Amino acid sequence: MIYLDYAASTPVEQGVLEAMTAAMTIDGNYANPSSTHAAGLYSNVLIADAAAKLAGLLNTQPERLIWTSGATESDNLAILGAASYRKDRGRHLISMRTEHKAVTDPFSELAKNGYDVTWLDPEPDGLLDIARLEDAMRDDTQLVSVMHVNNETGVIQDIAAIGAACRDRGALFHVDAAQSCGKLPVDLDDLPVDLMSITAHKFYGPKGIGALYIADRKGVHVEPLLFGGGQQRRLRPGTLPTQQIVGFGETAAIAAARMHEDFAHITQMRDRLWNGIRDVPGVRVNGTLDKGFPGILNVSVEDVEGESLLLAMEPFCVATGSACNSKSQEPSYVLRALGLGDDLAQSAIRFSFGRPTTEAEIDFAIERYRQGVARLREMAPGRAA
Repeated sequence: MIYLDYAASTPVEQGVLEAMTAAMTIDGNYANPSSTHAAGLYSNVLIADAAAKLAGLLNTQPERLIWTSGATESDNLAILGAASYRKDRGRHLISMRTEHKAVTDPFSELAKNGYDVTWLDPEPDGLLDIARLEDAMRDDTQLVSVMHVNNETGVIQDIAAIGAACRDRGALFHVDAAQSCGKLPVDLDDLPVDLMSITAHKFYGPKGIGALYIADRKGVHVEPLLFGGGQQRRLRPGTLPTQQIVGFGETAAIAAARMHEDFAHITQMRDRLWNGIRDVPGVRVNGTLDKGFPGILNVSVEDVEGESLLLAMEPFCVATGSACNSKSQEPSYVLRALGLGDDLAQSAIRFSFGRPTTEAEIDFAIERYRQGVARLREMAPGRAA
């Protein structure tokens, strides 16, 4: 097995695992952090330390972070919670057709309950035209949600410009940063972002832990989705998972130290793979290399079906789309929003790279991809070779 699906999930770093183990075993700090005895208070110290590490990565204050189970819950809390809190301002919402299901589905649920949703189409390279956003804004627009890095194509949106447009019209701006947190610099003290969803398992932390950033600004608030305790200012009640939070904090600290090194490495891996397959007849990049995150390379090729190519590329673990939508037999809605026809969208393969990726793995992937395309074309009489 050779893993090139780091956009779906990543392995847990050894230092993260060790920190988590120390916080959940009989010899560790396993006490309920809501308890008022010494052990519970010490668990709270560990949680505060983790919050400080994550806040340091994002350049914000620890008290602006609400712990969640992951980016999907954070997205739901941000979108549904903000929409409920600001319903008196208006019921107009804006997002993009290329968003993750954790954003599009909550928006669709709100549409069923009387909210008016405007879905913006991207440019052919996947970027949002700011003028199109500005034209879509209305006096009753209360929330805009645009992801930072697209999970299928790696396209990086200009969240500074989008946030500035939202501020001009008094709309809140939510960003799904699941694919960028810990991989790209994010300065929340400077960016005009009101709500940001993040998760640990996309950058070498544990699954099951995420956070929602809520800006310290008038009018920025969310109503809770869950009830049953006073934890986290009653915005997200329930016993905090100390070991998961400790792991997230350690993940953030490692990412802060390694970000530039990691970025250079995955850029080298992405460029090596693309240079090795770019002369395959009919191959194309979905999205943009110039304004894309180098950890993701999404390519389509003419006259080849993606699932068949996936099988031809064994033993590689790669994807034909988002892991959260992988059971669908339909072509990727993200790629169709970029203007791809069904055939090209069906042929798409997403490669994603990580810290452990080696040049030898990339060279083998190039060989497998080229062989797979050639073999599948040979098996389809009448199609171009």
